[in-house]
Amino acid sequence: MTATAFSSLPLTPELLANIQSLDYQVMTTIQAQGLPAILEGKDLLAQAKTGSGKTAAFAIGVLHTLEARTYQTQALVLCPTRELADQVSKEFRLLARAIPNTHILTLCGGKPIATQLASLERNPHIVVGTPGRILKHLEKGTLKLDGLNMLVLDEADRMLDMGFHEDIMRIIDRMPRKRQTLLFSATYPDEIKTVSDAIQNDPVDIRVESLHENKIIEQIFYELEKGERTKTLVALLQHYQPESSLVFCNRKHQCQELAEELWQQGFHALALHGDLEQHERDQVLIQFSNKSSSILIATDVAARGLDIKALQAVINFELSPDPEIHIHRIGRTGRAGNEGLAISLFMPSERFRVEAIESFQNSPVRVDKATSLKTRDNFRLSPAMVTLCINGGRKNKVRAGDILGALTANTGLPGKQIGKIDISDNQAHVAVERPIAKQALKILLEGKIKGRKYRVRKLR
Repeated sequence: MTATAFSSLPLTPELLANIQSLDYQVMTTIQAQGLPAILEGKDLLAQAKTGSGKTAAFAIGVLHTLEARTYQTQALVLCPTRELADQVSKEFRLLARAIPNTHILTLCGGKPIATQLASLERNPHIVVGTPGRILKHLEKGTLKLDGLNMLVLDEADRMLDMGFHEDIMRIIDRMPRKRQTLLFSATYPDEIKTVSDAIQNDPVDIRVESLHENKIIEQIFYELEKGERTKTLVALLQHYQPESSLVFCNRKHQCQELAEELWQQGFHALALHGDLEQHERDQVLIQFSNKSSSILIATDVAARGLDIKALQAVINFELSPDPEIHIHRIGRTGRAGNEGLAISLFMPSERFRVEAIESFQNSPVRVDKATSLKTRDNFRLSPAMVTLCINGGRKNKVRAGDILGALTANTGLPGKQIGKIDISDNQAHVAVERPIAKQALKILLEGKIKGRKYRVRKLR
């Protein structure tokens, strides 16, 4: 497809200038195909995978029609997880810099409702959130959708998988019938068409190619014998030594069991699944994204919406029963022009699933024997960084620069050995290179941040 510039769209000069400042060079396929219809006010039913540029597509569409001087909720974006909602809100805020006084609010579970009630006293222009929390505010009367003119369902297939269908329909019952509805889904099960028929009006139907370039993602299948799945995974990690791996299991209890088995064998592995408390989930994601953990083990639902820009390997500990979900899984590696590695384990009895994937992607796959892997005795795959957790955050007016200054001012620690710093309301997490972790911990424990002492601990 020929590259299309954003300047070809009928957007305001301010919005176009901001898009250019964000280094959005040309439109992605979903943007080029979807934005003209969105800007014309049409409903849209779009199949597009994570990383396709869909968030910018609907955010630009929302901001194009926004009346910033009218303080009422004009757009609602529903997301399956808090992580995805946070990412969507961040992109909205970046794109909305060209529109002064735009109020964007994120409403998700796992956050104190009292804080959200205070934010809702000034009606937000745009609300991004998860169905459960949005419905709770609607039932309380603290969120009003009388002035809504655009609804976006992001990753609608995951919301249906997570059992949100009824909540979504109850939310829609509380909004104006005359509105624009945009529905985005990475996969296209029958339920998506059913939902679209119920809530959309003659939508423009767009399918963006969901397969991935073979040149970017090296995909290898390993056949194994019964009872050797974990042993083969360890051999894979020893053979390829990926700096970061996302390992998929089909069941949440298996994620935790596998993480514990890998810990016992010297690997820093963390599990992400539905039984985690929100603060535990946040901590896992921080450690993986700042390179303090090498291996993240997750289910499809738990991993949806993760924004991992440089992921070296995706490993299917178990094959998904759905070949389309398999393609979606492996598409998380090899992004932004980087090469990626996608490895899948299967037993002879699962050969039919491999054949279904071959049929779906219309090309044969490479199958190797697990015996071809080179294993090493007493091998350890240690992450490059260690995370230090500080019991002070935004509410204490702690900023990233304050933490960096406390670690490097008059201490001899070079700033280049300090990694990503994440600050939440009541905590801050800083990644430091492993060789200086003890020294950095001692500096923070014995010193002060902005003239105040804080409790600090090293995450395992």
